[in-house]
Amino acid sequence: MHRRRIPAAGRWQHTARATLTLALAAALTGGLIGAHAQTVPAPTVQNQPTLREAFEAAWARQPEAQALAARRDAARAQAQAAQALTPEPVAMELSTKTDRLNRNLGTREYEVGVAIPLWLPGERGRSKALADAEGRAVESRTTAAQLRIAATVREAWWSWQRARAELDAARGQLDNARRIAADVGKRVKAGDLARADQHQADGAVAAAEGAVAQAEGMLAAAQQHLRSLTAMPAVGLTSVIPSQAEPEPPIPATPTAEMDTHAELLALKDRAAVAEGAIALAATQSRASPELTVAATRDRGAYGESYQQTFTVGVRIPFGAGPRHDARVASARAEAVELQAQMALERARLAGEREAARARSDAARAQLAAAERRAQLALESRGFFDKSFRLGETDLPTRLRIESEAADAERQAARARIELAAAISAWRQALGLLPP
Repeated sequence: MHRRRIPAAGRWQHTARATLTLALAAALTGGLIGAHAQTVPAPTVQNQPTLREAFEAAWARQPEAQALAARRDAARAQAQAAQALTPEPVAMELSTKTDRLNRNLGTREYEVGVAIPLWLPGERGRSKALADAEGRAVESRTTAAQLRIAATVREAWWSWQRARAELDAARGQLDNARRIAADVGKRVKAGDLARADQHQADGAVAAAEGAVAQAEGMLAAAQQHLRSLTAMPAVGLTSVIPSQAEPEPPIPATPTAEMDTHAELLALKDRAAVAEGAIALAATQSRASPELTVAATRDRGAYGESYQQTFTVGVRIPFGAGPRHDARVASARAEAVELQAQMALERARLAGEREAARARSDAARAQLAAAERRAQLALESRGFFDKSFRLGETDLPTRLRIESEAADAERQAARARIELAAAISAWRQALGLLPP
């Protein structure tokens, strides 16, 4: 009994020491991990940029955005000028008359007058209408510029998403290839497989490593292109966030409803309204503005005479501008005709892009369903063949082929998801919708 207790006590002491050692190691590891977590926080979803943030960052760097405040100030100033009492500022006239340089008989004359420009009939109202049209044109032109920037950012954004999806798929294929190569290595050492099988498995790993390197290069290029547009830091440009896909646009009640609110068409329509307002104003301004002159004169004829006070009221009416006026009207009319024709072409182009984008999104949705079905079947087949390969019922070339097919199916499914999101984004772009 005593001899039996001694080994039991030894085993208990050994177990206790092992438990204490594991506890100390766990505590030390936990402390190190906690310290590292305090110094280098893990990236969170909040650090990831969104498409809207990328668009706003890109728009803030554009010349149109930086000049927008000045353009709005100019439009407000022009509207205030159209509401003024006179078309031009009032002018003051000062003059003096004397004979001090020749006869010096004491002749003196002092005159103080004010020249007041007058509005031509209908000029004030049409000037106000033109100022309002130019104010609307500033806003619509800004929205059209934002839409063009959004198209560039969307293209760079989804290129980055495609590159990230390709890298994820390549890394997954590399992990599976390494797992198969490790399994083959164990079986080669056990004598179940030949050295040639090990070479095939290592070759598959090398091919997967090359695919990962290529995908990393494509991702770096896509990140650099997106960063050059947005000037955003590299934080967050490392993972794909499926929730950042744009929602599908609503279906309009009428086919032309979505075209009437498109930024490009609104910009052309407002520019055409500005040209029409310029035509109306040029037709009114057939001559320069007349002037009303009010002056007071104080004079004397010679020394010893008292000064006399007189008042003068006069009107200055210019003649017609003639060819100059005709040139202004013809130029404004040509601008209006050109904008109307351009608006018709733009409407047809946008309608075609809208239909093509909708068809592309429908095709991408069908392609995604087929790709996901194929990926599911390939995943199940990979499980079947992996089990049979471990049991020795399947040779290595067949196992590698099934693995390649499964990886390709997963890559196609991931690419189809990105393509569907990009197609919906292009559809929203064709409808004139900015990133939400």
